[in-house]
Amino acid sequence: MVLPIYIYGQPVLRKEAQDIPTDYEGLDELIKNMFETLTQSEGVGLAAPQIGKPIRLAVIDLDVLSDDLPEYKDFRRAYINPHIVEFDDTEMESMEEGCLSLPGIHEKVERPTRIRVQWLDEQLQPHDEWIDGYLARVMQHEFDHLDGKMFVDHIKPLRKQLIKSKLAALLKGRYRCGYRTKPVKA
Repeated sequence: MVLPIYIYGQPVLRKEAQDIPTDYEGLDELIKNMFETLTQSEGVGLAAPQIGKPIRLAVIDLDVLSDDLPEYKDFRRAYINPHIVEFDDTEMESMEEGCLSLPGIHEKVERPTRIRVQWLDEQLQPHDEWIDGYLARVMQHEFDHLDGKMFVDHIKPLRKQLIKSKLAALLKGRYRCGYRTKPVKA
């Protein structure tokens, strides 16, 4: 089932998400619905707060980029209770980011190129790995949602001032996108 994506201004997007128990009812179905929502909205990542759930769950599908990045062929994973436990900030990279919860806004964000992450996979097996490259960026973006942050929190103050009217328009429900959304009630 395709779920509506919560838009900037929805309170759930600014709450710190809680770890979920391994016996969380309907987890498999929720993950399936999140992947379906992600595919329909043509994104590469989706965190549970973006569908209104304040829990630590995210899905990432990089297969859509495999023509340009062949290492991500068939890369489609769910991350249960993910936590970034270490940032290797010896190498930083600035790259343009967008977000399904911020339709029409794209800005350059500087992030570390390597991070250490702990999570459970869909079989509830624990992982503790160093991740680098584009996946590290996507993880940082999605896992920020789990900490109540959004990519616009990382942009330079001048750029944030320049997009202030775009953010205000989102709060008023003035935006266009090709997927189901749940805007802030006016």
